[in-house]
Amino acid sequence: MPFILPDLPYSLTALEPHLSAETLRLHHGKHHAGYVNTVNAIVAQSNLKVESLEEIIIDAAGDAFFNAAAQAWNHTFYWSSMTPGGGGKPTGTLAQHIDDDFGGFDAFAEQFTTAAMGQFGSGWAWLVYDKGHLKVRRTPNAGTPLADNETPLLTIDVWEHAYYVDYRTDRRFYVETFLSSLVNWEFASRNLESVLAGKRPFAPAVQAVS
Repeated sequence: MPFILPDLPYSLTALEPHLSAETLRLHHGKHHAGYVNTVNAIVAQSNLKVESLEEIIIDAAGDAFFNAAAQAWNHTFYWSSMTPGGGGKPTGTLAQHIDDDFGGFDAFAEQFTTAAMGQFGSGWAWLVYDKGHLKVRRTPNAGTPLADNETPLLTIDVWEHAYYVDYRTDRRFYVETFLSSLVNWEFASRNLESVLAGKRPFAPAVQAVS
């Protein structure tokens, strides 16, 4: 049952001028597609029966299999963490939880930026829900909060291929732009409201097909 690369949730030009069509074409069409293809190759060679990327992330035997599955999952989550005309501040339940757990949006933004900037080399920064509270955390390389039973609400990719075309080595400007102009607070809010209601939150559309 091969996995399929999901389409982007917007056009290649939809995030301009903040992320260019060239960046999305390379990032989605080359890097993300490559991880999906690697998962499929490992599944085919091993004759494993797997239904979801989450299953592989939790149970993968071997770094290569985990890395490919986690990166395929992380990237799909990242695309949904952005939206045309995004950025600004969240509202409603999410805003209240951010106030309660971080002491306000500015404090959250500072922690999130620090996590993204503090990830040495490649990796991710996340807003997660864990044991009744929102937290910011960072993961190296293909790391994902799913492996630690935390619920991701949104993420930013800080691998260089996510921003080098448009921002060169200026990761801080990329992170600041993500928060001011790209982040999809509606997506994060839906994830939080789902987990608070005891429902399954977002599941990336990298689906196994027969």
